[in-house]
Amino acid sequence: MATTTPARGAYTPPPGGSGAAPNGRGTWRSRLWRFDDKVSPYAYVAPFFLVFGAFGLYPLLYTGWIALHRVEMTSLDQSEWVGFDNFTRILQDSEFWTAVANTFVIGVISTVPQLLVALGLAHLLNYRLRASTFWRTVILTPYATSVATAALVFALVFRADGGFLNWVLHFFGAGHTDWGNGEWTSKIAISIIVIWRWTGYNALIYLAAMQAVPTDLYEAASIDGASRWQQFRKVTIPSLRPTILFTIVISTIGSMQLFGEPLLLQGGTLGSVGGSEHQYETLSIYLYNYGWKLQHLGPAAAVAWAMLVLLLLIALINWIVGRFVRKSAA
Repeated sequence: MATTTPARGAYTPPPGGSGAAPNGRGTWRSRLWRFDDKVSPYAYVAPFFLVFGAFGLYPLLYTGWIALHRVEMTSLDQSEWVGFDNFTRILQDSEFWTAVANTFVIGVISTVPQLLVALGLAHLLNYRLRASTFWRTVILTPYATSVATAALVFALVFRADGGFLNWVLHFFGAGHTDWGNGEWTSKIAISIIVIWRWTGYNALIYLAAMQAVPTDLYEAASIDGASRWQQFRKVTIPSLRPTILFTIVISTIGSMQLFGEPLLLQGGTLGSVGGSEHQYETLSIYLYNYGWKLQHLGPAAAVAWAMLVLLLLIALINWIVGRFVRKSAA
């Protein structure tokens, strides 16, 4: 019978032994390897959970605790259990429902045009343009601008006395418009700020998704005689459906948290936060007025939890609509 010679440097177990390395080194190393294989994934994700627990979960639970107590800004160390009285208080307040309606209206008239314009810009940038990097940087510039700077600049644009927009409209025969104090003009002004700031950001998201669409689909559509517009409708839009649903959800969350634009619409003066008749008071502004102006933290925390519930309901509606669209497309 032929015999094989072990490779140079290989460990050969002693005759009659169990195959383990001297002094149990192989067993120790195998145990260490198994331990590392099981524990290391948890160690890699632990920083996220630590940060989330400290800055996400704990504030959420603490806000829920405050919502069930009477806590004033001037005496944070003193609290009184009131149960669901704070929730009852805000739900019976007509100003709360005005803020809900304002948030919904501003969200719709800012999100819909924003995403449509972003989709059109992404479609233009998807073709080979000269200095494409430059144009992509240009459309992203508003997003890089701070919300305070943007809102204060637009506050000068929409200013009732001497504002740039009224000065331009004067040449077209339009009358004087008090943008900040009007019921609809104030909402339109805030929506324009939001559209200007976030359109480029969503356009780049759409552009990245468009560049991931296989070129074979466009080539096949072109061979079949489809125009660019038909390719956009029949190829690009169906391929971007998950991305579009994603931007809708993100924009909805952003509109629910709208704060800086309405706060600084009229220069950030405390007497006009939300408008003289609450005509552009959003839920975030309503929370701000309760927590910082009135210094009642209990109702403010209740508003925060009400915003969370509304966001979950909107997310559920978006999920149902998205599932229906996917089924209808299939």
